[in-house]
Amino acid sequence: MDDEEYMKAVKLGQKAVKAAVEKGESPYLPALDDIIKDFSIRSEVPLGLVDIPLDQIVGTKTVGRQNSFARNFMPIMNPDSEFAVKWMHVYDYQMDSGVADPIVAYEFMNRFYVLEGNKRVSVLKYIHAFSIEGNVTRLVPQWSEDPQVRIFYEFMEFYRRTQINFITMSRPGSYQKLLTLCGPKDTDVWTDDMRMDFTSSYRRFEKVFEEKDGGKYGISCGDAFLMYLSVYPYQDMENITDSQLEEQVNAIWDEISVLKEQPESTLVMKPGEDETAPNIFTRFFTASRVKQLNVAFIHDKPMGNSGWTYSHELGRMHLEEVFKNEVKTMAYFALFDSDNGDERAENMIESAIEDGNQIIFTTSERLLSASLKVAVRHPEIRILNCCVHRPYKNIRTYYGRMYEAKFLEGMAAGAMAANDKIAYRADYPIYGALANINAFALGASSVNPRARVYLNWIGEKNADFSDMIAKNDIHVISDVDTIRPDDKNRRYGLYIYGNGMAANLAAPIWNWGKFYEKIIRDIVSGSWNSTAKKGALNYWWGISGGIIDLITSKNMPEGIHTLIDQIRGQIYSENFHPFQGVIYKQDGSTAGSKDTVLSPEEIITMDYLCSNVIGRIPGVEDLTEEARKIVSVQGVGTA
Repeated sequence: MDDEEYMKAVKLGQKAVKAAVEKGESPYLPALDDIIKDFSIRSEVPLGLVDIPLDQIVGTKTVGRQNSFARNFMPIMNPDSEFAVKWMHVYDYQMDSGVADPIVAYEFMNRFYVLEGNKRVSVLKYIHAFSIEGNVTRLVPQWSEDPQVRIFYEFMEFYRRTQINFITMSRPGSYQKLLTLCGPKDTDVWTDDMRMDFTSSYRRFEKVFEEKDGGKYGISCGDAFLMYLSVYPYQDMENITDSQLEEQVNAIWDEISVLKEQPESTLVMKPGEDETAPNIFTRFFTASRVKQLNVAFIHDKPMGNSGWTYSHELGRMHLEEVFKNEVKTMAYFALFDSDNGDERAENMIESAIEDGNQIIFTTSERLLSASLKVAVRHPEIRILNCCVHRPYKNIRTYYGRMYEAKFLEGMAAGAMAANDKIAYRADYPIYGALANINAFALGASSVNPRARVYLNWIGEKNADFSDMIAKNDIHVISDVDTIRPDDKNRRYGLYIYGNGMAANLAAPIWNWGKFYEKIIRDIVSGSWNSTAKKGALNYWWGISGGIIDLITSKNMPEGIHTLIDQIRGQIYSENFHPFQGVIYKQDGSTAGSKDTVLSPEEIITMDYLCSNVIGRIPGVEDLTEEARKIVSVQGVGTA
């Protein structure tokens, strides 16, 4: 028996020990028994025989053997010890016959800890094996708002449906988004063929990721794979070569490399926060170069049947009115269908560039993928996409804090609801939508603690809004925020409905013209270029930025109108926030605390409903085809 291989393994272990000590970390394997002291364990679930990815085996179950191994599972015991002899026996047996017996391990938060078989794991890690069989028991922690616990609960649902345990994610919502992008629409549990296809695609991507040393950016391959699939359809992977896959990954590598960057660090909350005053030379040369700016607006729906498109078109018209001969705008309509919406949108953006547009606003999150693809090919073009939450290197994103206006609208609704019942019509369960609903509900309860908000989703199949209103005898209704210009039905915003008549009370508004004007002025002045060094930027303005507001009608009682004006002023001056203090959820748990305000990340990624909301967040299987497409890009809370 030659001890040469053991000594090589020991050197790897010693190197890992030295690196851990330099970082101030324990150099030995973590023990699960120590880790779970900080958690309340809800249950132990036997998973049976599982193929365990070796890179997810990170420690031992008990403290007994943890000091025999470095943190990378390499041995560190003296070569003449009994431990070393046993390790070499396992190595010889593995090389001659392969490891025969499964190990015994515990899974906690999608990481594995060995109870029996530490040496087998060590040997297989040393020879760079991929996995090992083991009898696994899962420890399930009690639910909490801890992001890691949330991610683990989402992983358990992903594992139930796919039986895949080798992909790890670092952000809540990622596993559900992966299911939406990769899984068939109406299949709950994946078949063996589906699992094999996914594994093959993931391994191909993983190879490119590792060749580019993606781990040095502090991101998981799973996070990077999800980013890739957000741009390039999963269904196309089987038809592309390895070299084409590498080309695609290279094209979006800037986006992958910033995944570790927190979205909050890139948020611009109000006009002026992103500015660095350009020097006189920048102003001079910018002014001398720019004679006329050509600005394109690309929509996913025609103006005639989309209030959302109409609101952005009003913003485009505002630009032409303000800048007159300095700015020429063009509108394009990349109409989505069930087959080639992304391709059509991509071609439309390319057409806008061919037409001489230097700045392009794509006004829907459904255009995000196409915007990214074109942006990496045309770094000279400034492209902005109307969505929220994730920073991107090649494009900037923008949205509005509509929840501020929704809180004010909720106050009016709560005050006007004589029977304490209010109907609320939402569109899709995407980033920001839950914040709007909850802000409305909090606003209602702030003036009427008995107020109950009955929720209906436009994007949910078989959700009859009129039937819900009739059955619950509801007269105060928050309907869609924007209407189509040709829509004869004037039911929008907040209104009282009775005797077949709707009396409008208030309406949240998007003043996109203010935003577009500010961006164009930044470009003309050179301020845009001065912020380029900051990398990704995500504009998220609210009432203080002038792009969000609530207008009230003469049907609103004067006292309520005055109260709304007072709170609006406090929101504008940042002396009041809709999400400050303790927030009570439907399930009885809470978010926030007495003297704090929820962070932007907590607001944007809300995946719960307040306790006074009657309704639920629909699952992907409950959504219409159109809703599923939108949720696949920006969905949250749809598990």
